[in-house]
Amino acid sequence: MRMSTLSGSLTLLAAGLLLVDTVGCSQPTWVEEHYTKQEVRIPMRDGAELFATVYVPRDTSQTYPFLIKRSPYSSGPYDAGEYRDQLGPLGSARFQEEGYIFVYEDVRGRFMSDGTFLNMTPDHPTNDPGVPVDESSDTWDTVEWLLANVHPNNGRTGLWGISYPGFYAAASVVDTHPAVKASSPQAPIGDWFIGDDFHHNGAFFLQDAFRFFYGFDHVEPTPTVVRREAFEWGSESAYDFFLDLGPLKNANERYFRNAIPSWDSLMAHGNYDAYWQRRNIIPHMQNVTSAVMTVAGLFDAEDPYGPIAIYKSTEDLNPGIANSLVLGPWFHGGWVRGAGDHLGNVTFNTQTSVHYQEAVDLPFFNYHLKGIGTPDLPEVLAYGSGDNTWRSFDSWPPSEGEAISYYLAPSGTLAISAPDAEGSDQYVSDPADPVPYTKEVRIGRSREFMVEDQRFASERADVLTYVTEPLAEAVTVAGPVSVELFVETTGSDADFVVKLIDVFPDDTPEWQAAEEKYLPEDAMAGYQMMVRGEVFRGKFRNSFEEPQPFVPGEVARIAFDTPHVFHTFQPGHRVMVQIQSSWFPLVDRNPQTFTDIYSADESAFQEATHTVYRSTRHPSRVSLLRID
Repeated sequence: MRMSTLSGSLTLLAAGLLLVDTVGCSQPTWVEEHYTKQEVRIPMRDGAELFATVYVPRDTSQTYPFLIKRSPYSSGPYDAGEYRDQLGPLGSARFQEEGYIFVYEDVRGRFMSDGTFLNMTPDHPTNDPGVPVDESSDTWDTVEWLLANVHPNNGRTGLWGISYPGFYAAASVVDTHPAVKASSPQAPIGDWFIGDDFHHNGAFFLQDAFRFFYGFDHVEPTPTVVRREAFEWGSESAYDFFLDLGPLKNANERYFRNAIPSWDSLMAHGNYDAYWQRRNIIPHMQNVTSAVMTVAGLFDAEDPYGPIAIYKSTEDLNPGIANSLVLGPWFHGGWVRGAGDHLGNVTFNTQTSVHYQEAVDLPFFNYHLKGIGTPDLPEVLAYGSGDNTWRSFDSWPPSEGEAISYYLAPSGTLAISAPDAEGSDQYVSDPADPVPYTKEVRIGRSREFMVEDQRFASERADVLTYVTEPLAEAVTVAGPVSVELFVETTGSDADFVVKLIDVFPDDTPEWQAAEEKYLPEDAMAGYQMMVRGEVFRGKFRNSFEEPQPFVPGEVARIAFDTPHVFHTFQPGHRVMVQIQSSWFPLVDRNPQTFTDIYSADESAFQEATHTVYRSTRHPSRVSLLRID
């Protein structure tokens, strides 16, 4: 009876890439019994109207704060008689039982809202009505209208969102409206070229971009027409599908037909030009007056860059505000999607997500929006893998850390001292036979690849592997992995993928995985757990704005930071580093010819020999921050 044609298909919009919550209902629910629903159109300063659904507690004997989620994924179900299954942040019903006025707003140009939708809306530096609108001004106007028209409210407002809605939770508190007292950007997108979703260090994340924008861009601004027909892959293997696709330009010629504007924008802006720079929200986190709690997953494959960068920018630009960071061993949105006790074969020994929901998320909003409880959230609350412990810090990365380096050394070893002789290692990278990012044969990207056993990669001749002796004592590292490689190539461009890996002892006992598909094939004895991996597109080594070719015969320095880690290598474990030049089809193939990859022909794709130096003059290494 109460099923929206829209609601059943919303979960497919992002193909599992950017978190979308289920909004459909089938029977009268607890929500219907305790809340009334309104559908409203909220006027903006430029004349556009944004559509929102508002859920108000039926008990009007007290006042309530607003809790707003602004999203490009719909505020539905659309009909005054159709209700959401659950209100507030996902994972539990605690927020709806606590009592808030919940607001879900379609952002400008999406679904039922007026205006033109812009991916990662550029920020404008003021909320003056005379300047162009942005997410801050739209939020300001939304809050003004709600305060005046929806009752009984207590005059306080909070914002939250995960992934793309996390971007809106962050962008909405720039030049904060005085009534906004708390915001929680969770896995927020920060910069789509440098480190989130569709590019990392300029390298194009092909599989995610293809799957996401095929559905996302086709959403119509009506409650009935949602998406095009499901994409027909014609294969069970993403590796085979994208290898058969060939050069990137074939995506439009074969499938998209220039009907996906966001894809066309990706293809048109291959460098860090003004298009991408304007969409970077990180430097604009100014004039924030609300409390902010940013949440990040240490095994997030989609948005590992934005959360910590937004937290740090908010901290630097707004001294004195309540600004905190929560880090956990989670995949994208994992703090509200599951118990958080394991990922693939790797166990975390406790229900980290349940702890977050009960002891962190609701108390944060209750304190700042209702005056309930105490402000006992530390500056940084983090749960580390490896030792499986919650810890508090006064900054991130922790101020008490000590820098350590692992140098590439002869015979595939890692050393803690710099090399005292000349040496190098070589491998041949063939775009026709790229290194897969996972050994699984599947069409979609898994969450579990982030901690997957890397023995499948160690066996390849085009992957360099370096490993320490078994550790005599535990080594806990926090913050980014700083990579410094000295390389030479016979081509004029190349990617370099670097992975930090925890090698388990050969006598590690089994444990009963919660998901049977990961055992018994993946034995934990000798398991090579990827702690973090990251890619760098070599032509951007000196500038993301102005790429430069490699010169054969010349040694080039590649330096970059991976997304952050918080992990303990236990005694008896070994630290491993792997280096390769493809990570397919997660990352598109680098033709190894200096060219515009987005318009390149197949003839541009060439084998190349890459040399990685480990010498006195060119000491390639990875550096980490070790803490007690």
